[in-house]
Amino acid sequence: MKDLLTLRINGDSHEVAVPTHFTLLETLRYVIGLTGSKQGCDKGDCGACTVWLDGEPTLSCITPAYEAVDREVRTVEGLVGLHTAPGVPHPLQDAFDLCGAAQCGFCTPGILMSAAALLEENTAPTREEVKEALSGNLCRCTGYTKILDAVEAAAERMRRHPADA
Repeated sequence: MKDLLTLRINGDSHEVAVPTHFTLLETLRYVIGLTGSKQGCDKGDCGACTVWLDGEPTLSCITPAYEAVDREVRTVEGLVGLHTAPGVPHPLQDAFDLCGAAQCGFCTPGILMSAAALLEENTAPTREEVKEALSGNLCRCTGYTKILDAVEAAAERMRRHPADA
């Protein structure tokens, strides 16, 4: 049995037929083809699947797809052009590159989404606030220092250059 859902993702409307048991993550990856959000633990522990639902970081692996109807979903693919010119990486994406904050990259999309949500609300977070915002995102490769540095660098850029950040 499938449900016909209309989802608004990264500013675009998608009408999809999905099995009634599908999660938002399964719908994004396997029906719509947005594979940036990663399928990690499938139980809400690792944060690799983090997307925004109405601007709030949400674990898409434990969110039923139908809960996204009539709401705005933003995935890591939707960060490009957000606070920048179309096609230009988000300040966080640029900072992750410059700081060497991604190693294998599996956790990176979820961390970017959690960090970007923090910076939407606070472009001058303390290091403790950054740690708290990322507390639901696990990384097996890094010691988190470069990730924290990258978030702080992006925040600084967003404060200094709000027009292009």
